Amino acid sequence: MESPISNYLRTVLDECRGSDGGSIPQGNAELARADTDLFGIALATVGGSVYTAGDAEYEFSVQSIAKTLAYALALDDRGRDAMAEVVDTEPSGDSFNEISLEPETGRPRNALINAGALAVHSMIEGASSENRAERVRLLHSRLAGRELSIDAAVHEAELEADDRNTGIAHLLKAVGVLGADPAEVVDGYARQCAISVNCRDLATIAAVMANGGISPETGERLLDTQHNRHVLSVMATCGMYDGTGSWISTVGIPAKSGVAGAIIGVLPGQVGIAVVSPNLNEHGNSVRGVAVFERLSKDLELHMMHVSPTGDSAVRTTADGENEATVELQGDLRFAGAESILVALSRTTARALVLDFEHVRAIDDAARSLLQHAVDRLREENRDVTIRDPQNLMSAP
Repeated sequence: MESPISNYLRTVLDECRGSDGGSIPQGNAELARADTDLFGIALATVGGSVYTAGDAEYEFSVQSIAKTLAYALALDDRGRDAMAEVVDTEPSGDSFNEISLEPETGRPRNALINAGALAVHSMIEGASSENRAERVRLLHSRLAGRELSIDAAVHEAELEADDRNTGIAHLLKAVGVLGADPAEVVDGYARQCAISVNCRDLATIAAVMANGGISPETGERLLDTQHNRHVLSVMATCGMYDGTGSWISTVGIPAKSGVAGAIIGVLPGQVGIAVVSPNLNEHGNSVRGVAVFERLSKDLELHMMHVSPTGDSAVRTTADGENEATVELQGDLRFAGAESILVALSRTTARALVLDFEHVRAIDDAARSLLQHAVDRLREENRDVTIRDPQNLMSAP
């Protein structure tokens, strides 16, 4: 049975494809050649499932999204106190490439604007720009679950267009914030921006962050718990540059955008999401990417201020016989819970299924819709599905 989530993601892409406007940045020769029709999405759950639609396997450069894991790496190397001396955690209210520094200390306002990212990169342990960028690449590879590479052409194009970052780096050095040679820092930063990824990679990385730094697939701890939480907090307040306030009130998902057109979103305890589409709005964020996240947040009630229990306990028991299976559900069912139920249903081969809602307290519209789609699909496969629903929870209110 194909998951209704995959079909839903395709529908969202189709309906958001008309979100026109914006433009492709021209400052980088490689990015300027991007295909405006490129549009992909991946959603990875903390239970280990990954769903994709559109151009989810197409590779592009990670760009500023790398600032998140570079920050986590620097925190591991230096600790929070040392990092707080060189970069603050406050929103700047400015564009990503503005020189937003504290007047008294010279610290960049946060780690997710260019000035802050340069300071952060200089704090990563390594004897050279290549060493530091290689450590950032390796961390991305570990979280993505596959070996990633640095695109040499993108790296060179970054350096050719990096006069502004070079100027910022020299200013940071002058005020005592930069921990290494400005030219080396700019080179290393350009290298980390040139790591090649696809939507599946970014969603998988986001799912690790959503799972508290633990890989949903292997159970291995890949990020320090406290540092992961710290990075997510800064993503929530600063990740979408001067569009963050509107984003967090509307979408409500800690996120980070990149100039290649990707957006990564992390909803702790539930999902990691990645979208790519190259046309950018006035804030430097993907036009279609923003539209997709707004749609997902609304449809699936993913806003972080929406009180939602985890989905781990949604399946009470599963009695899977040769000919009949009973799946008992429990608790308050929302998107994460519904997704875990879909996984349980996909694992049974019994021709007759009983879906028991007796111990369910409540169900929201997103979960109800997903489960109804699943039931419809199973019946289309000539499976005998019985819904035991004494409270009529599956009936639309």
